[in-house]
Amino acid sequence: MEVLSKNKPVLILSVLCVLLFVLNIGSCINSQGKASAYRKEMAQRFDVEEKIAKLSQEKALLVETLKAQEKESQEDKAALEVAKKALLQEQLVCQTIKDDLQKLTKINESLELKLKESLKTVKRVKK
Repeated sequence: MEVLSKNKPVLILSVLCVLLFVLNIGSCINSQGKASAYRKEMAQRFDVEEKIAKLSQEKALLVETLKAQEKESQEDKAALEVAKKALLQEQLVCQTIKDDLQKLTKINESLELKLKESLKTVKRVKK
């Protein structure tokens, strides 16, 4: 029994060392898992940041394209307004010409009638 009492502290210390060793190994495994998860998360973040940078560049290009197309659209609208005004003026000129043509046609018809009457009168007088 005396041997047991002398070895008791050694036995307790041995059990304690084994227990601490097992806890240390568990802690290392846990730490390695967390480090692996951290590396994966950092890789995902890096990928996401790259995608965001690419999308930002694409967005900038699209914004520039949109601005250019809006400017072109404004220019086209201005040209369309000018063309509409010119068309309206041409329509007014055409209407004026039609009115003048109708007046000339009426004058021509009346002159033809007068000429026919004059010819009839001249033929009567000659007879």
